[in-house]
Amino acid sequence: MIDLAGLSSLQAVATHGSVVGAADALGFTPSAVSQQVKRLEKQTGVPLLERVGRGVILTDHGRHLVDAGARLLADLEQVESGLHQRAGAVSGHLRLTAFSTAMRGLVAPVVRDLRDAHPDLTLALTEREPWDTVDLVATGQSDLGVVHRWGDVPIAIPEHLTATVVAHDVADVVVHVEHPLAGYAVVSPRDLVDEAWIATPEGTICRQWLTRMYADTGRLPRIAHTAMEFDSHLALVRAGLGIALVPRLGRQPLGDQLVAVPAHDPEPTRDVIAVHRRSMADSPAVRAVLDALAG
Repeated sequence: MIDLAGLSSLQAVATHGSVVGAADALGFTPSAVSQQVKRLEKQTGVPLLERVGRGVILTDHGRHLVDAGARLLADLEQVESGLHQRAGAVSGHLRLTAFSTAMRGLVAPVVRDLRDAHPDLTLALTEREPWDTVDLVATGQSDLGVVHRWGDVPIAIPEHLTATVVAHDVADVVVHVEHPLAGYAVVSPRDLVDEAWIATPEGTICRQWLTRMYADTGRLPRIAHTAMEFDSHLALVRAGLGIALVPRLGRQPLGDQLVAVPAHDPEPTRDVIAVHRRSMADSPAVRAVLDALAG
């Protein structure tokens, strides 16, 4: 009989490219992962890993077992979810990954109520960017992910994941109270073509959306400063170093030095989406978290 712990360890090695990476993801020591894979090799009678330099790679047998084993692990996950559904049990341990503003404005506020309502349910929270979150859920390293989709900027979600819209969010153009735009009732991209922006790094979804806002102006946004966190954006705007496009979800109070001006044409809106593996669709725990996020 194939050892499921060993199969999970081998799958983690395949995903992370090393025993150390697999151990870090699984919460084991590298020695424990190596022992589990060796036990699996003994059970199957074929080599599953081969050493290359200081690292390891999967053999052809190892890759075959990972591909076939992924289906097996998904089936077992589905069986477990169905069993919990029959028992009506909102219990177990769920790993939830979310982007920063969702963690502050959506996830954190509901976790205590979830714990109070379902004492047998535990949640482990991790903050990551949306593309990383989708990958973590897709590869079984997280159970639920919260990601965002701005307008027509796509985010690829694999077929074996289910996506549920749990919230909608809007971003405003945040300016210093002494900025000329502070008195506007609403602004369009053409009002902003000569402004200096504080923006998220190149390649992020928020940066892509800011660029697409300028599509009809024949210009690109002029990025003066780059920062990952929106709290940093607000601090830089407060210092008079530029303007920023900041979502309302999880946004700290602006105080008396900043003004949020609505934008239109286009309006910067985003869907907040929860993703999980289809094999967990029957899980009462997953459903309880989804309902709390959407509530």
